[in-house]
Amino acid sequence: AAVDIQPACLGLYCGRTVLSVNGSVETYGDCGVCPRGQRTDENKICRECMGSPDRYDWLYLGFMAMLPLVLHWFFIEWYSGKKSSSALLQHVTALFECSIAAIVTLLVSDPVGSLHIRSCKVKKLSDWYTMLYNPSPDYITTVHCTHEAVYPLYTIVFIYYAFCLVLMMLLRPLLVKKIACGLGKSDRFKSIYAALYFFPILTVLQAVGGGLLYYAVPYIILVLSLVTLAVYMSASEVESFKDLLVRKKRLVVLFSHWLLHAYGIISISKLDKLEQDLPLLALVPAPALFYLLTAKYTEPSRILSEGGNGH
Repeated sequence: AAVDIQPACLGLYCGRTVLSVNGSVETYGDCGVCPRGQRTDENKICRECMGSPDRYDWLYLGFMAMLPLVLHWFFIEWYSGKKSSSALLQHVTALFECSIAAIVTLLVSDPVGSLHIRSCKVKKLSDWYTMLYNPSPDYITTVHCTHEAVYPLYTIVFIYYAFCLVLMMLLRPLLVKKIACGLGKSDRFKSIYAALYFFPILTVLQAVGGGLLYYAVPYIILVLSLVTLAVYMSASEVESFKDLLVRKKRLVVLFSHWLLHAYGIISISKLDKLEQDLPLLALVPAPALFYLLTAKYTEPSRILSEGGNGH
């Protein structure tokens, strides 16, 4: 009997597309790039991504969705000034923009019109960088097999950022022009200008370091929440529990950092074993408590005075 012997499909991510199916017999095309929404199986055949994102995938997407929102809030607070009463409304507007952008992004993703998305499972770091694994069989001609092996975790972030930017440009200038009466004409739009800078930076960050971010997200969250909390408390001269209660804003910032810290712990543990992982959330207030209990011993003026007395 004649056997159809096809040349080997080289490359880590090259595959053959299924041209037709007749019963249990499939006809395959030439070895090449898989269409969008497909990736190769162990037999080098392009198969549809029919899975759903697991818990860690959703936590990663949640982190990438929070990045623009946190940056919006930071720059709104940075440029609003003490006299402006519009900061709270701008914070709410930024939350609204990012929330609507996230919902619209899920709705336009496959399957369209549903908040669920189909995806391929992330197996290893190289899945994020298929462009680096295009084979050259004769060392002259390169077979281009670059495709989104982690569909849609890579491109969905870009779509979300695009919707965030469009919604911000549609809503925020009108809002700021109406309500930012406490700011000068040159200052009221600075938070918007800042967004026009950080969105391209976030886009490049996702394009270049998407795979690295995917694996490092829990640790990035933990480190950032610890460092920013310490910097904020130091800058606000918070040295005791009483200092926290003086202004409600400080409590809001503290609880926000606690939420971020809890998010990082959940991302690391994935809550696979609830009886073991849930008690870890009790560690969330620990850094803030440690800071408050030790702040009086690390006051620079006190250290300098004691050093002077020692001499």
